[in-house]
Amino acid sequence: MSFRESEPEPVPAAVVVADTPPDERQLVDAVLRRDRKAAAELVSRYADAVHGYVRHRLAPRLDRVDDLVQDVFLAALSSLGSFRGTSPLGAWLLGIARHKVETYYREQLRQPEPLLDGEGTEAAAELPLVDEVIDRERMQARAQRILQQLPEAYSVALLWRYWEGRSARQMAEATGRTEKAVERVLARARARFRELWERE
Repeated sequence: MSFRESEPEPVPAAVVVADTPPDERQLVDAVLRRDRKAAAELVSRYADAVHGYVRHRLAPRLDRVDDLVQDVFLAALSSLGSFRGTSPLGAWLLGIARHKVETYYREQLRQPEPLLDGEGTEAAAELPLVDEVIDRERMQARAQRILQQLPEAYSVALLWRYWEGRSARQMAEATGRTEKAVERVLARARARFRELWERE
């Protein structure tokens, strides 16, 4: 697995649940001594958990998963010296993964809005409740297919709002956009989602 340069991210306090087991501490110490085999073992040991977490949070944008997983391990390896061992290493890595996913959402929402031909302008009250559609197991596959057809800015906006439960205000603060601009993106995304939903 190749790694790209990235800024290390702080570990959220929420992941502090237990002391690090001795074998994990030994692994961390070996990686800090620049033992390449230990670094490979760290990645190998936790790659499935981090990949599964990132994949779950990014669905249906699965083409971005591998890049984000690489970013997680690069950030972890570059900030491993700050790992205090007050939580299991896996929890610490998932905390970094959570931050990477949120950074991805923020960056996508900062992108200019795509322009679509025949874009709907229906009132939000007439649109299907996207969070209910996504939450229902039997509708999830259909919703995933539709999200894949949307421009990335729209699908990310819907996922952040309904999957992650962020308010338009929180999304605006995280992206540096106005709340009204975020609401406009969400309204267009919901309208496009409904249009595709009705066609399917």
